[in-house]
Amino acid sequence: HKQTLPVGDAPLQLYSLNTPNGVKVNILLEELSELGIKEAAYDAYKIDISEGDQFGADFVAINPNSKIPALVDYSNKGEPIQLFESGAILLYLAEKFAKFVPLLNENKKRAECLSWLMWQMGSAPYLGGGFGHFYAYAPEPMEYPINRFTMETKRQMDVLDQHLAKHTYMCGDTEADYTIADIIIWAWYGQLALGDLYD
Repeated sequence: HKQTLPVGDAPLQLYSLNTPNGVKVNILLEELSELGIKEAAYDAYKIDISEGDQFGADFVAINPNSKIPALVDYSNKGEPIQLFESGAILLYLAEKFAKFVPLLNENKKRAECLSWLMWQMGSAPYLGGGFGHFYAYAPEPMEYPINRFTMETKRQMDVLDQHLAKHTYMCGDTEADYTIADIIIWAWYGQLALGDLYD
């Protein structure tokens, strides 16, 4: 459908919704703001997925997969940079501002951070689209998919429990080890552990 997305004055324009997937970028942008990085200023606009905003022409032009979040960086000279997929957006912003991601010369820490980043991207669909969908949103309860995705969600939580039993953060123990891996994992798994996603 026809759509004209708003564009503010900040260098970064975020189009999203505060779901577990959508909030990941907000968290990083707020962390960058706390560090006083003015170039990370952003305008945020609601994409109401229950109303089908993600299928509007302007949004699809940024994200052809029609999923939140999406971001446009207007700070570069020339054409704006359009980004979609939360992991790609987080990595782009972390590298752009050299914060919350180990640099290229920190091979071991960088490899660990990127591994956990990709773990979340590959695992969370079982939690949200699998467990969450069949447990909380399906029109009628279906025992087999609920059981299947519950066991997978428990397995993933056990992976995190075992890892975090030995680490304060996903990639270490000091505040300097807090990375986009922590942000992206907390958005889904931290909120699940706190009881903020489902009953």
